[in-house]
Amino acid sequence: MTIVAKILQSKPDATVHTIAPAALVFDALKLMADKGIGALLVTEGEAIAGIFTERDYARKIALMGRTSSVTQVRDVMTTAVLFVRPEQTSEQCMQIMSNNRLRHLPVVDGDKLVGMISIGDLVKDIISEQKFIIEQLEHYITGTH
Repeated sequence: MTIVAKILQSKPDATVHTIAPAALVFDALKLMADKGIGALLVTEGEAIAGIFTERDYARKIALMGRTSSVTQVRDVMTTAVLFVRPEQTSEQCMQIMSNNRLRHLPVVDGDKLVGMISIGDLVKDIISEQKFIIEQLEHYITGTH
């Protein structure tokens, strides 16, 4: 299994996009749309205060009759943020995501935010690993190198 640090290294853009708790939900949505991402970490200085996702918008703004142009991110963000460490495996991350119905996990090394992985990153890695194993088995079976 691949470790998280390797998955982060393979990402074309490892930028972790963040937003302040006082920002408007509208601005968070605009940033997410501009960057083509589904979640933003909410930070106060270096500390993770929460995470704001498309699911938060759908359930806490749209369905609750709130308006994104006047609601602050702090009012709808998820505050219980699970995270992983760089040395954890893709399998461990998939288990955390599956058990908690998450699509994004921040990566923290010590007390420093070093990245964010998504379910898509994990699926891409698993497919790559399986492709490699299949190729190795084909070479073994056919006797080619």
